[in-house]
Amino acid sequence: MTPYLEVHVTTDTQEEAEKICNAAVRGRVAAGAQIIGPITSIYWWKGEIQRDEEFLILMKTTKDRLDELISVVKAEHSYETPEIVAIPIEGGLVEYLTWIKVETAELPSVE
Repeated sequence: MTPYLEVHVTTDTQEEAEKICNAAVRGRVAAGAQIIGPITSIYWWKGEIQRDEEFLILMKTTKDRLDELISVVKAEHSYETPEIVAIPIEGGLVEYLTWIKVETAELPSVE
């Protein structure tokens, strides 16, 4: 399995999307993030079809950092069950993939 992932998250405001992105990038659990929107989402929720305006976040990370990224998103997100899905990156520019790895590496602790 590829060690590189694109993680998709949706939220209802641009402000919350920016808060999630800032926390993920600052914490180095995502190398970078983009916010797209507004978008229209149509989905089932609690037995009814919903239609909402949302913002889509795309974050780049590694498989090793995924659990930590999920924890950050859940801590910052207002939804009861936020969309958090990881999609493998099967290929790409080697330099870009290396950048993802470098920027999501845990920094050595300074004592």
